[in-house]
Amino acid sequence: MAGLDEILNMISAQQKQTEDSIIKAAETKAQQIIKEGESKAQTAYDEYIRKAKTQHERDYENSLSAIDAEMKRRLLSCKVELINTAIEKTIRKLKDLPDKDYFDLIVRLAEKHMQAGEGTISFGSSDLKRLPADLESRLNEKAAKSCGSVKIASGSADIEDGFILRYGLISENCSFRAIIESESEEVRDIAARELFRQVE
Repeated sequence: MAGLDEILNMISAQQKQTEDSIIKAAETKAQQIIKEGESKAQTAYDEYIRKAKTQHERDYENSLSAIDAEMKRRLLSCKVELINTAIEKTIRKLKDLPDKDYFDLIVRLAEKHMQAGEGTISFGSSDLKRLPADLESRLNEKAAKSCGSVKIASGSADIEDGFILRYGLISENCSFRAIIESESEEVRDIAARELFRQVE
């Protein structure tokens, strides 16, 4: 029996040693897995933070660009509105000139558009009612410089201000709005320079 107990004790000792070795190896492997897992987790976390930061910076730059573009759009819209208002005020101011100043302006404008030959000048109904008596003679003084003549039409033109000058089949609309629209880019450039001279 003593021999059997000795054998059993030896088997038990070897079993315990094997178990201890397996447990130790398992613990070592577990520690290695945990360490590798922590390293991978840290790497993944660092990569996520890097990408998130890059995306955040990109989103921030895009937001700034969008805000800048919107500000420029609104500023441009405001400038255009101010220019259009200035143009409308200018037209109103011209229309509201005293009769003498108004028709002095008409004579100066007409002179710039006169040419050789017989011309006809037409006015809107409101202007036709307040024409100065000497207007046609004054216009013809200017027309003579271009070897031409001008007759005031008896009927009214469909315009609010200014005049329409006709030479045969050719007619030129010289209402204030038509003049400004024909020179719109130049007029707007001048208005913009005057309105925003201080800003720029």
